Amino acid sequence: MKSWISFLMPDDEYKRIKLLYYYAEGAVLLVVCLFVLIFVHEIFLLELTTTHVLLLSIGVFIFYTALRYTWSGMEYDDVMTKRRFNKERNVIFIRGTAFPLIFLTVYLLIIEKPTDRDEWINLVGLIVGMTVIWNLSSYISLKRSYKKNKELV
Repeated sequence: MKSWISFLMPDDEYKRIKLLYYYAEGAVLLVVCLFVLIFVHEIFLLELTTTHVLLLSIGVFIFYTALRYTWSGMEYDDVMTKRRFNKERNVIFIRGTAFPLIFLTVYLLIIEKPTDRDEWINLVGLIVGMTVIWNLSSYISLKRSYKKNKELV
């Protein structure tokens, strides 16, 4: 089936169907999140800005679908041996090391150099946080894929 969302989908039919389920589940959670935010705003008279509502809603959707995809163990479908697992783990480590360096370089060249200590701490904290999350999620996905593929063989 062709749709405007097809460009986001993998070619593998199993992965495509599972990813559609994750998107649909995320959309349902997004609607529930919006209703909860309306309830909180109206009943408890909590002042929520549009920015907060939008960021929270988008965050719920992205976090849920990314978490489900990571925990599904379907990203590394070709990792079935310990040797291949170690090779992919090394690739994750190399990417995880290169990412902060590239990001920092591009940030300093394109945006601007931080002027005070707090800006540097914010920048380094952002980079470290993104790197830890990326490496951890990649490793968890690899580990779960390896375990799942090992059971299938």
